[in-house]
Amino acid sequence: MEKKNVEKNFRKYIVLWLSQSVSGLGSSMTGFALVLWAYGQSQSAMSVSLMSFCNYVPYIVLSLFVGGFIDRHRKKTIMLAADSIAALGSLSVLALLSAGRLSVRHIYVINVIVGATNAFQQPAAAVATGRLVPKDKISNVSGMNSFSQNLITVFNPMLAAFFFALGGLTLILVIDLASFVLAFCVLLFYISIPEQIGEKKRSVPFEGIAQGFAFLREEKGILYIMLTMALVNFFSRLTYENILSPMILARSAGSSMTLGTVNAFMGIGGIAGGIIVSVKKESRRKATAIYVSAALSFLFGDLIMAVGKNVWWWSTAAAAASLPIPFIMANQNAILYRKIPAAMQGRVFAVRNAIQYSTIPVGIILGGYLADHVFEPFMGSGSEFAGLLERFVGSGAGSGMAVMFLCTGICGFAVSLMSCFNREIRKLEKL
Repeated sequence: MEKKNVEKNFRKYIVLWLSQSVSGLGSSMTGFALVLWAYGQSQSAMSVSLMSFCNYVPYIVLSLFVGGFIDRHRKKTIMLAADSIAALGSLSVLALLSAGRLSVRHIYVINVIVGATNAFQQPAAAVATGRLVPKDKISNVSGMNSFSQNLITVFNPMLAAFFFALGGLTLILVIDLASFVLAFCVLLFYISIPEQIGEKKRSVPFEGIAQGFAFLREEKGILYIMLTMALVNFFSRLTYENILSPMILARSAGSSMTLGTVNAFMGIGGIAGGIIVSVKKESRRKATAIYVSAALSFLFGDLIMAVGKNVWWWSTAAAAASLPIPFIMANQNAILYRKIPAAMQGRVFAVRNAIQYSTIPVGIILGGYLADHVFEPFMGSGSEFAGLLERFVGSGAGSGMAVMFLCTGICGFAVSLMSCFNREIRKLEKL
C-alpha cells in the first residue's frame, strides 16, 4: 500500500512539473518582453539591470523570515496564494498597458511584489517536492527541472519575439495569464501534498531564522556548501548572467544573430546536462560531484569565453559552462533532502535561499560597474599589463569584459577545487 502511495505521489509530481513548466514559460516570455519594452522606453541598460535587482532584493530579505511560517502552514495553500499574487502583477501590467499608463517604475514595483511572493513560493515548492518525490529520485527530478528551465532558455526568446511581433506585450501577458490559470487549476484540483505541520502557535518573525541557523551550526557541511555556492553565484552574476550579452555584442559588431546563437548553445548545454542527470544513477560522492562540476564550468566556460574570438568558440564555451550546472543542483538537492528533517525543511530552505542568493544583486550591480568604469577603460589605456592581457583576450571593444571572464574563470575554478578538500563538506560524501 505504501509503495502504491509513493508511486501515486510521484505521478502527481510529474503532472505538477509539467504544468509549472508551462506556467514558467509564460512568465519567462513576459519577463523577456518587459525587458524589450523597458529598453525601448528608456534606452538604458541600467534600467534593465534594476528590474532584476528589484526582484532579487525582497526575495532575499524575506527569505530570512518566512521559514517558520512555511513549516507551520500548508504548502499547497502557500503556493496557490503566492502564484495568484504574482499573476495579479501580470494583470496589473496588462491593465496599465491597456490604459496607456505603464511606465518602467511600475515594472520595478511589480517586480518587488513578485520577488516577495517568490520568497514564499520557492521554499514551499521545495518542501512539496520532498513530500511527493522518493528520496532516491530527487537527483533525477532535479535533472528534469534543469531540462525544463534550459528548454525555456532556448525557446523563450524565439517565442517571445514571435508573439511580441504578432500582438505586442498585450498578447504575451494574456498567454502568461492563461498558463497561470492552467497551473493553478492543476495544483488546486489534482495535487494533494502530504503535510507534516508542526504545532500552530503564534509566529515570531526571527524564530525561523534562529532555528534555521541553529540547524546549520550543527550541520556545518551544509552551511559551507551554501556559503561556497553563494560565492559561485557571485562570480556567475559578475559575468555569465550579467555582461555576457554586451560582451558578445561588442566583440561581434553588434550581431544579434551571434548573440542568439551563443544563448541557444547555453540552453542546449543545460538541456543535455538535465537529460543526463534525469536518467543516470545518483553520484556516490555527491559533495565532490558538486565542486568538480562547478570547477569544470568555470574552467571550460569562463576561460574559453574569455579567450574566444568568434561565435564557434563562444558557443562552445556557453555549452561547456551550462552543461555541468544540473549536476551541481542535483547533488546539492540530494544532500539537503537527506540531511534536513521534513519538519525543518521550510526554515532551512528559506535560510538557504537568503544565504545562497544574497550575492546575486551585488554581482548584478558590480558587474556592470566594473565593465563600464574599470576593465574596459583599463584595456584601452595602452598600459604594459593591458598589452600583456591582449595576447590572451584580444583588443578592442569588449576586451575588458573578456578579462572579467578570465578573472571569474580562475577564481571560480580555485574556489571550487579548494571546497573539495573542506573537512566538513567531505563528511557529506557518505550520504
